[in-house]
Amino acid sequence: MNDNLSWNCGAEGAVDDPEIEMLRNRQVKNFLTLNMLAFGTPMLLMGDEVRRTQRGNNNAYCQDNEISWFDEGLLKKHADIHRFVRMMLAFRARREVVIENPHLTLSALLRQARIEWHGVVLNRPDWSEDSHSIALTVSSLNGRFTLHVMLNAYWETLSFELFPIETRDGRRWRRWIDTARLSPDDICAWEDAEVVPQSKYAVAPRSIVILLDIARP
Repeated sequence: MNDNLSWNCGAEGAVDDPEIEMLRNRQVKNFLTLNMLAFGTPMLLMGDEVRRTQRGNNNAYCQDNEISWFDEGLLKKHADIHRFVRMMLAFRARREVVIENPHLTLSALLRQARIEWHGVVLNRPDWSEDSHSIALTVSSLNGRFTLHVMLNAYWETLSFELFPIETRDGRRWRRWIDTARLSPDDICAWEDAEVVPQSKYAVAPRSIVILLDIARP
């Protein structure tokens, strides 16, 4: 049965087209972002942090050749992806993020999670089969930070509404991640996140934007 739902940005295999390479880089960052934000333990295969593909072979245990070997040159070629993964790992290790109760199960964590779902309009998520966008606001259990996540899988820019937070102790939304931006502007340390003053955010095609509201000491 021909039911292939995969898409490799318009071409298969290695390419010299800078537009396709840029889009593939963005998609890699999109998937890494979703993996690292998920509750539970993220799973990465060796080389995911530098776009090691095994040429599409997902069962390469018997391949003692370039398909399964680790190419050290990828670290230089895809240094931006490596940096992105390192900063996502640093996010998961932050004091504000670490779950302080080691006995809290994943099911209990999900039940307690403070999540609000949206579409391009606040509180109006589109759950239809042909939807290409979703947004959510999630707050940590300890109330130390809030993330507003906007996902645009559409092929055009979409404008997402933002919650006004300026009345909360003078705080503002700050841009932490925008996978459509080139490195090093695609992700930053929380302390360096720039203020987003507008009431809407234009999310580029096939990209993820995450805004941050963190309680300052």
